[in-house]
Amino acid sequence: MQNKPTDITANRNRSTLSISWHDGHQSEYSFSLLRHACPCAECRGGHDKMGAQPDPEVFTLPDEDTPATRLEKIEAVGSYGLTILWQDGHHYGIYNWDYLRALCPCSACRSID
Repeated sequence: MQNKPTDITANRNRSTLSISWHDGHQSEYSFSLLRHACPCAECRGGHDKMGAQPDPEVFTLPDEDTPATRLEKIEAVGSYGLTILWQDGHHYGIYNWDYLRALCPCSACRSID
């Protein structure tokens, strides 16, 4: 993995997760986008789809404010990613750094697709 964050901030008031990357790039994710793009086997539709790039459809889904998209807790997983406990109890996905960088919703990152 070449993508590594230098700073991570979760803002519950704005429902966003901000990541500053080692190359100077800044990513801001809505909690809703993160939940829609959950990388766990249950959400991705099986183990064979885990580890793949984010489904492009997640960028077209509207932001929602439900227990499923409200962050309860966020934790580091080793030195390679994050896991999120959502208010509805879901906590199975590990968002590794490469996956999170590929999930960046900014116009510069989306234009490379």
